Amino acid sequence: MTDTANRPKVVIIGGGTGLSVLLRGLKVYPVDITAIVTVADDGGSSGRLRDELKIPPPGDIRNVLAALSDVEPLVEDLFQHRFNKGNSLTGHSLGNLILAAMTNITGDFFHAVREMSKVLNVRGKVLPAANRSVVLHAEMEDGTIVSGESKIPYSGKKIKRVFLSPESIEPLEETIEVIRQADLILLGPGSLYTSILPNLLVPKIGDEVCKAKAKKVYICNVMTQAGETLDFTASDHVKALNEHMKCTFIDTILVNDEEIPDMMKALYAEELAKPVYYDIEALRDLGLEIVHDKIVSYENNVIRHDTVKVAKLLYDMIT
Repeated sequence: MTDTANRPKVVIIGGGTGLSVLLRGLKVYPVDITAIVTVADDGGSSGRLRDELKIPPPGDIRNVLAALSDVEPLVEDLFQHRFNKGNSLTGHSLGNLILAAMTNITGDFFHAVREMSKVLNVRGKVLPAANRSVVLHAEMEDGTIVSGESKIPYSGKKIKRVFLSPESIEPLEETIEVIRQADLILLGPGSLYTSILPNLLVPKIGDEVCKAKAKKVYICNVMTQAGETLDFTASDHVKALNEHMKCTFIDTILVNDEEIPDMMKALYAEELAKPVYYDIEALRDLGLEIVHDKIVSYENNVIRHDTVKVAKLLYDMIT
């Protein structure tokens, strides 16, 4: 038996860039990582492959595989390469095409992901939230319905709730098992309504997360997002998660307490985004343990979570 059997089991649920950033920091620690990744994406290269080949969208999975891979940088660069020439190839990443080809060869998206994990020497497991495409819908406060993950943030209306179709989505058995065995379940960072909730709304996954014995930590976004969380405080994010799951399930919230530089605020204000207000009293009223620190990094005028610092804070929670 290898020493991995005794490592703390960490399950991370999400999608998008935030999930990949977190995984790059966490994979250096002696933990057993499983990433559960959304299959609701319908934009860009992923959306085209999803529509043309009738497969789950590979983009978020591709980014997670790359983040957890242990290969030469050139191999990762090759996997992540995006074509900018050629009528049919423009906009596609090579990794998306490889996952699509592997799905055709194996006849199953999950098997394709598993085989690519071997090729890329992935540290941990990568599981799609479902082994088929799902469609994300949002009911707005005025009662209108917007369908499609890529369209929801651009509706110009406030989201009341999100839901999936079809209703008869089955999660992988492996997904349920890892949630039940987890020591730590992490939600985020990532878009609240279009990256995190699409995973939890898959029937059984949300229920199992609510019931799981593991400590559940929500890594709060640093900035709000226009079309999703405009003017949201930290506690508003948690309330939205609780309301969708119909249970109070988060134990701990990790929030940034560093003042964002004025120059960065001005850049993000152009996108109607601003720092998430860390409303400590409201968080305490929700019964949450609050972990706060300076957990942001700045690169190419983009605000991200500091992967090294966040990973250490999370690892300290289970050791």
